[in-house]
Amino acid sequence: MQVMSIRVTDACIGCGSCIDECPFGVISMEGERAVIGDGCTLCGACAKICPVEAIIIERGQKEAKAPEGKDVLIFCEQRNGQVADVSYELLSVGRMLSDKLGAQLTAVILGEGIKDHAQDLVTYSVDQVYYFDHPQLKLPHEEKYVSLITDLITTIRPSVFLIGGTTLGRSIAPRIATRLGTGLTADCTGFDLDEAGNLMQTRPTFGGNLLATIICPNHRPQMATVRPKVFSMPERVADYPGQLIEMAVPEDLKALSEILSVTEQDDETANIAEAEIIVAGGRGMGDAKNFALLNELAKLLGGAVGASRAVVDAGWIPYAHQVGQTGKTVKPRIYIACGISGAIQHLAGMQSSDVIVAINKDANAPIFQVADYGIVGDVLEVIPALISELKGKG
Repeated sequence: MQVMSIRVTDACIGCGSCIDECPFGVISMEGERAVIGDGCTLCGACAKICPVEAIIIERGQKEAKAPEGKDVLIFCEQRNGQVADVSYELLSVGRMLSDKLGAQLTAVILGEGIKDHAQDLVTYSVDQVYYFDHPQLKLPHEEKYVSLITDLITTIRPSVFLIGGTTLGRSIAPRIATRLGTGLTADCTGFDLDEAGNLMQTRPTFGGNLLATIICPNHRPQMATVRPKVFSMPERVADYPGQLIEMAVPEDLKALSEILSVTEQDDETANIAEAEIIVAGGRGMGDAKNFALLNELAKLLGGAVGASRAVVDAGWIPYAHQVGQTGKTVKPRIYIACGISGAIQHLAGMQSSDVIVAINKDANAPIFQVADYGIVGDVLEVIPALISELKGKG
């Protein structure tokens, strides 16, 4: 592993150029010499601006340390007292990995009044559930979560730590990995163990065209985020003999920011991650105003509205609706693709749907290769016909 350090040599003339250039404001003057304080990220801006090359960034090799710990830890995310489905999905893969490692499956959950939720997690074959229960954690606070989880991992030293690839998970995972000095693989779709017990983390790469398998042999924990709907939900074991462990929350737990209030998105058709039926639109819808048809069809079916990246980028619909490699991975019972050609990046986010219905006027569109049912026709004619039938006017 390559490591870097920074130092100021005797050549410093105290000109102050580095102070003005530092984007983090961590450089000061002591006498006539620059001093680099805590918080330096080794970005190199000061070294580049120094007129006498007195700031040196040194690179070297750090000896790899032996792996520690065997257990598997899962971050179980909850919001408003509701545990995210992806957390249960991770418990399923976590059970598989811990059995192969001959280790314990553990979980961590944070919030206020969550002891019952922690107890419920045990019934998914979890050996130990660590829970932080405190009024300061009523709302998910990224800085506080990072601090508490990092301290927990430092104490229990798991071999594997998995986090759901939600908005919260994607935010806290890299911060925790940085503090622990370990690696992080994002958006994994598969896991296994090699002969040495290293976690084999599989994820799509090059826009979903290839799969890469990544290992982290020298550092622990081995960390990864996982998109929702990739793994199956586990079975409950009502009398599983798991253990609840309450963790103390420091009264002086501080953060640079505080959450004053949370405004929930008021859009019934935006929750595509949990929807059983999704009606998704692409460029073939022709215009943003035509998404009103998709909204109407989705409401009649009790579903949600999805979209391809192209229409999100065009500003036709908010990002919350995007399905695909750079959006959300979904697994509804029925996915209706309207005017979506079927680029591989989009398919990566929805091809696990139970039933796929494609509507496209191009008979050769790639979407038909994964569709269970296909309608070759103009979506602006087909969708109104479907709506009419559902309303009993056909």
